[in-house]
Amino acid sequence: MEETIINKVSESLLVTLDLEEFYPKDNIVLFDMKDYLFMGLILKEKDFREALKNLDLEKYTNKLVAVTCSADAVIPMWAYMLAATYLQPVAKEVVFGNEEEVKKQLLLKNISQLPVTDFVDKRVVIKGCGELPIGEAAYLEATNKLRPVAKSIMYGEPCSTVPIYKKK
Repeated sequence: MEETIINKVSESLLVTLDLEEFYPKDNIVLFDMKDYLFMGLILKEKDFREALKNLDLEKYTNKLVAVTCSADAVIPMWAYMLAATYLQPVAKEVVFGNEEEVKKQLLLKNISQLPVTDFVDKRVVIKGCGELPIGEAAYLEATNKLRPVAKSIMYGEPCSTVPIYKKK
């Protein structure tokens, strides 16, 4: 008598959510305010305005731009605003922070746009281990988005999950 092997995971009707799919895939170009500091210490408004007028915008065109200052200097708020006025029309997106901070912000933004209607009354597994540095904030954001609509939320892999939430 032959015994049929049943794949209980595939028959469980679980929906797997892989947060790596929301990770920003585009390269990030850095706009570092330190490059515009006088003597590496202060930002001169007149010089900064002139530098922005002559800025080669081609390297920022259709790119994710991280605006930051890697030097230990006090940058006035208006300087970031002014930089954005030049970068925003050509860039895909302009975000404050270093490359890692920008990736985290964009990941959270992408997760916040998750179409929750796809998960109404579904048993959802938020995939655990992966190749990319997803981080705690992303798992928290995904849980916040799914909890109001999902039947249940689990963490891990479909074959081995940790229960997180179950609708009563």
